[in-house]
Amino acid sequence: MSPVYDRVALIGLGLIASSMAHAMRRWGLAGEIVGTARTAETRAIAREDGLCDRVTETAAEAVQGADLVVLCVPVGAMGAIAAEIGPHLAPGATVSDVGSVKRAVIDAVAPHLPDHVHFVPAHPLAGTEHSGPRAGFAELFKNRWCLIVPAEGSDIQAVARLRRLWEGMGANVDEMDADHHDLVLAVTSHTPHLIAYTMVGVADDLRRVTNSEVIKYSAAGFRDFTRIAASDPTMWRDVFLNNKDATLEILGRFTEELFALQRAIRTGDGDLLHAYFTRTRAIRRSIIEAGQDTSAPDFGRAATPAGETQPKQAARS
Repeated sequence: MSPVYDRVALIGLGLIASSMAHAMRRWGLAGEIVGTARTAETRAIAREDGLCDRVTETAAEAVQGADLVVLCVPVGAMGAIAAEIGPHLAPGATVSDVGSVKRAVIDAVAPHLPDHVHFVPAHPLAGTEHSGPRAGFAELFKNRWCLIVPAEGSDIQAVARLRRLWEGMGANVDEMDADHHDLVLAVTSHTPHLIAYTMVGVADDLRRVTNSEVIKYSAAGFRDFTRIAASDPTMWRDVFLNNKDATLEILGRFTEELFALQRAIRTGDGDLLHAYFTRTRAIRRSIIEAGQDTSAPDFGRAATPAGETQPKQAARS
């Protein structure tokens, strides 16, 4: 496959960026990959592992001459990064991102970009609970969705070119309006993560009372809650602060449903519980039929030769 971009600059070198680097290299999608990260430690690891063709000290250096720049930093940091790189972007370059929130990213980034570049936000719905430059792998995006959220006035050819890159990395690609994206992700990712963090927090309080029993006797359901709640805390802090309205709306609906189930349990309404669980079970089957998860036991985490478990390719955000 011929390169889609001659030079790609990755700003931030965590799970998503490192997976992009592996995927682009494996399938020949970029002529050169340049990366940078906030910490010297991350930059050193990237150099040691040969993650990128070049690793620079600053974002301003990384973007010079790049025809694609991808912001792979927490949502709350994107505005400052955009301000730093704006004066150094090449004419005709495309600037994209991988943020879990889109309206706030557009509002923060767009004002800092010069007129001679194309801004095409995106969001790959893929990830694991692991983070850092050594967490990535080329197959992360295979059969996962990447949502492209064109900003107002986005160039059609720039959008099509970015689509080719994501499809080349194995993703299914769709386009979506920014506000609708934020509402959909509040349902499918943001609120479930908040609930997982809450459930693990409750269990931690209980563990203090029961010594280590909550950890020792963790069944599969709680174990998967802890997997979700192990996600990067900085990223999720920024997600909730920047998708406040949609998350609060869905959290309100969740609270109403929870009260209804509490009432059914309290009054012994088995018919309501059975009907509710039957309806929600069908949604799980639909996810499996759509190829977005597996029905294999142990939450789809295949055992490795060492007897450990491979992280499931769950929706990151």
